[in-house]
Amino acid sequence: MVTYIIAEPCVDVLDKACVEECPVDCIYEGNRMLYIQPDECVDCGACEPVCPVEAIFYEDDVPDEWEPYVSANADFFDDLGSPGGASKVGKTDLDAAFIKGLPPMNSEED
Repeated sequence: MVTYIIAEPCVDVLDKACVEECPVDCIYEGNRMLYIQPDECVDCGACEPVCPVEAIFYEDDVPDEWEPYVSANADFFDDLGSPGGASKVGKTDLDAAFIKGLPPMNSEED
């Protein structure tokens, strides 16, 4: 199943315009970025155009340099599973290991 992926421009930004647009509440908030639950996503694409940092891609269209975000997005849900709605979960302190190890980024000073 192909879904949408959130990539590097979201790290340490967490704008959340996408969360407001998502009709199925499948965008979860980690500590440093947002993640799309692949089993809950209905591939409507509503999130993509509202992202102010252009961090959301259809899985097949993720730029090569951001390919690790495809697995990071899946890894985030290894423990969380499919809770059936991000609003029930709220902000978590979780992040995929790959994301936790990144230096601070996407701040005004970058």
